[in-house]
Amino acid sequence: MDTDTPNFDPLARIYRWMEYLSFGPMLERCRFRFLSQCSESCRALVLGDGDGRFTARLLAAIPAIQVDAIDASAAMLSALRRRVRREHPEADARLSTTQADLRRFTPSRIGYDLVVSHFFLDCLTEEDVSDLVERLLPHLSEDAIWLVSEFSVAEKGWRRAGSRLLIRFLYFVFFVLTRLHIRRIPNYAEVFRRHGFYRQENANFLDGLLVAEVWKRQDF
Repeated sequence: MDTDTPNFDPLARIYRWMEYLSFGPMLERCRFRFLSQCSESCRALVLGDGDGRFTARLLAAIPAIQVDAIDASAAMLSALRRRVRREHPEADARLSTTQADLRRFTPSRIGYDLVVSHFFLDCLTEEDVSDLVERLLPHLSEDAIWLVSEFSVAEKGWRRAGSRLLIRFLYFVFFVLTRLHIRRIPNYAEVFRRHGFYRQENANFLDGLLVAEVWKRQDF
C-alpha cells in the first residue's frame, strides 16, 4: 500500500459497531434512502462501501444487477464478500471485487448505469473527486445515476458551528485510526455539476448533518 493511502484494514471488523455507537442506525438509513431509485439498474460500480451493507442489499433488491465493488482495503473487501455470501449466497456470482486506490482507478468495463459512493467522497480532496469523475465518465451510460451519502455542514446558525466541530472531530479520529490526511469535505456537488450531473433528489438526516442524494447525468 502507498504511504499516502489511508489504511482502513484495522476497522473492517469493528466498522459497523463504530457507526452504531456514534450515530445509531442513521448512517444506514441514509445509505438505503434511495435504494428504490436503482430498481432499473443493470450494472453498478460501488466505491468504498466498507463492510458491504449497501452492496449486499443492492444485490438482494435487484436480482439481475451486476456489481463491481472497488476499495483500497483488502480487509473491507473480504468483509463485503463474506457478507454477500452469508446473506445472499445466490448473488455472489453477480459480484466482482477489486482492490484499488480510487484516486488512480479506471474501470475496465463500460456501460455502468449506477455509481454508488456512501461516505466515501469525504476521503478525497476536491481535485481527487474531479479526477475520479473524469476517469469514470467514459465508462458510464448516458442515463447513469450516482447515489451519494455524505456528512454535511449546516448552512447557518448554531447547527453550522456544531456540525463543523463534529466533522472536524471525526476527521481527527480517522486520522488516528487510518492515517487519513483529508481535513474537510470536498465540494463534490460543484464537481458533479461541472461534469454534467444534476441533483435529482435529496434527503437530510440529523438536522442536515447527513445527506442522501441522487445525481443524474444531464440529457444533452
